[in-house]
Formats: sequence, structure tokens, C-alpha cells
Amino acid sequence: MRLELGAVFLLITFALSASAEGGPTYTIEEAVALAQAQNPEIAIARKKVQAARGGFITRLRSEDYNAILRVEQNLYTGGAVTSQVAIARLNIEKQDYEFQEVADRVTMDVRIAFNELLLNRAKIRVRENSVRVFEEELKSQQERLQAGLVGALNVQRAEVALANERPELINAQTQLKNSYLRVAELLGTDLPPGAQQTPFEIAGELQYHSRHPDLNECLARADSNRPVIKSREKDIEIEDQQYILDRSELRPHVRAFSGYEVYSERDPDVGPEFNYGGVVGINATWNIFDGFAAKGRMQAARARREAAVQALAAARRAVASEVRSAFFDLEQADRVLETETENVQTADQALESAKANFGAGLGTQLDILQAASDVTRTRTTRLSAIYLHNVAIARLARACASSSEALDFGSKLKNAKNENRNAVQASDVAHPPAKLSQR
Repeated sequence: MRLELGAVFLLITFALSASAEGGPTYTIEEAVALAQAQNPEIAIARKKVQAARGGFITRLRSEDYNAILRVEQNLYTGGAVTSQVAIARLNIEKQDYEFQEVADRVTMDVRIAFNELLLNRAKIRVRENSVRVFEEELKSQQERLQAGLVGALNVQRAEVALANERPELINAQTQLKNSYLRVAELLGTDLPPGAQQTPFEIAGELQYHSRHPDLNECLARADSNRPVIKSREKDIEIEDQQYILDRSELRPHVRAFSGYEVYSERDPDVGPEFNYGGVVGINATWNIFDGFAAKGRMQAARARREAAVQALAAARRAVASEVRSAFFDLEQADRVLETETENVQTADQALESAKANFGAGLGTQLDILQAASDVTRTRTTRLSAIYLHNVAIARLARACASSSEALDFGSKLKNAKNENRNAVQASDVAHPPAKLSQR
């Protein structure tokens, strides 16, 4: 824990020094570490852990000893003191698990928001290149019109295609701004009033990293590691101890006490005026009848325990559902990605065919414009598939309370075969042809 805090402090120091030079730049791992240090939800959960620890210390001291005029030691309380100490300790453990659950969720949210920002930034490059392509096509058709090679219809079609693409670029730019705001919120970064941009930048590109998790292994990990399940288990243990505490009201309580007294005696017939000396004794209490109040509390504790058992079962079902949902989303993203990878190649080939047909007089300018739009659309769809893959990995890692690297149970040989191909695709995916005459 101390090592983690030290790393976080170093990261914050680096961020502050970088901000003095124009704003820090974060990788995804640096953003996760900064969120762990600054995110408000994590800070609140951390304070709850501290509050639980304070309650444990206070309860332990007040129940074991009471030194005012004399010191008392519990000899027998029917399990009251032991159960109170156990409840305090269990509450600390529960808050630790609740804190870890919040931290894991924030980590997932940061990774998703970070990948969304990378997606929108890559989409802007795609749309900018697409706008440039249509601008060049419009200019080319205008020159052909002046030369008498084409009619006005070709120019009008090029103008319409360009006008249709510009709103997509504007939308991508707006989505990027919103992504920055979301990341800033998760990092706990305040934006100055009237600021036009966030006081930080991000590093990296949207990339695909092949993962081959096994569903059964993921389910087993989630059931054994997920903090929310452990927290619900602590609820059951707390109610068990609360039942013992309530039952202790029906049993005798025995205390031994000792002290030293100094007092004055007003009646001289009783003894000396000034008296002092040690006092030792035993004090016992036993509530013979309390109007069934203790039994009522015991029944309430049993009911809360049964509810805690149901909550544990519901938590296990919810976690299993999260694992399956993320696993199915991952499979879907991989299938879409495989299809769109082939589709990008097909779209490139279709554009080349449209250009060749137009040059041979067998096609029209509309065929070229449509083919160019298809190239942009397929590349954008493939970007979205990579994003969905990364989101599914982040969700699955959180559902299993594990890291994304630990989820890769597949063949390393398969990863090695796909490594070079994936690297090329990841770098090429955001770049449509710069000109209609290029692939």
C-alpha cells in the first residue's frame, strides 16, 4: 500500500511539473494511477475505511476498560465484548472491500473513457482526410468543367459529397471535446472557468491487443476475487456476530474492579475523618426479564442475516452476468473486427476498380465518390470495433477483479502469429487514401 502511494505521489509531482510547462501528457496507465489518487469517489471510499478503523479503536477501548475512579475488567459478558470487537473488525474488512470495488470501477471507467478519447481523436483524422479527399475531388471536377471535359452535374455531386462530410467532422470534434471532459472528471481535474480545453493531453493511439480469455476461468476468478462478493460475505458474518451480541443481553455479565479511594468521613462515630485505601470487588448483573426486547433484537438479526444471504446470492448472479456480458461483447467485437478488416481491403479494391472504370469510360464519377465514402465508413467502423474490443476487455477485467493481461488464457503462439499483422492494421486503420488516386 505504501509503495502504491509513493508511486502516486511521484506521478502527481511529475504532473505538476509538467503542467508548469504547458500541461501534462498522460498515458493510460498514468491516467489510471492519477485517478486512484484524485478521483472523488475513491477519496470518499478511502475516508469510509478510515472511519471504520476509528470506530474499531473507540469501541475496543470503551468496552474493555473504563477508568474513571476505578478500573474494571470484564470477566464474563456472554460474548458481548468478543462480538463487538469482531463486528468492528469485520466492518473494517467490509469497507476495505467496498473501497477496492470502487477503485476497480473507477479504473474501468478511466480505461473506457481513455479509449473513447483515442477513438474520437482517430475519427477526426479519418474525417479530416475524407474532407480533404472530397475537396480535391471538387477542385478536380471544377478544372474539368472549365476544360469542357465534364458537365456541371459532376461539380454539383462533388459539392454535395463535401457538404455531407463536413458535419461528420464537426461531430467528431465535438465528441472529442466531450471525451476530454469525461476523462477530466474521472481524474478529479478542475477546469478553469471559460477554459477552451482541458489542462492536460493524452498519449497513445487506439490499438488492438489480442486477448483469449476462457469463460469458465473468468467466472471462477470473479467468484473468488470480486470485492463486492467478499463484502456481502462480511455482511453475513457481521449479522452472525450481532446475533451473539443481542443474545448476550439474556446472560449474566460479571466484572472485576479495583481502585484506590481517598475520602473523608463526616460521622466521627463511624471512623476517622480522613480515609484512604485500596478497593477490590466483583460486580454481576443479569436481566431476568426485559419485556422480550433482547429476543426481538435476535429475531431482527436473524432476518437481516437471511437478507444478507439473499444479497450474497444476488451479488454472485450479478457478477456472473457481468462476466458473461463482457465476454460476449468481446467475442462480438472480435468477429466484427475480423469482418471489417477484410471489408477495408474490399473497399480499397472497390475504389481502385471505380477509378479504373471511370478512366476507361465504363463508370461514372458517382461511383468514385461512393467508393471513397465506403473507404471512410469501413475504416471508421473498424476503429469502433477496436474500441469495443478494448471496452469489453476493461469490463471483463473489472468483472473478474483482475488485470487485462491476466485474462489472456489463449495460445501464445496464436498471439505471435497475429502480432505483426495487428501492428500494421493498428497504425494503418486511421488513414484513408490521401487522394482518390491513391490507396
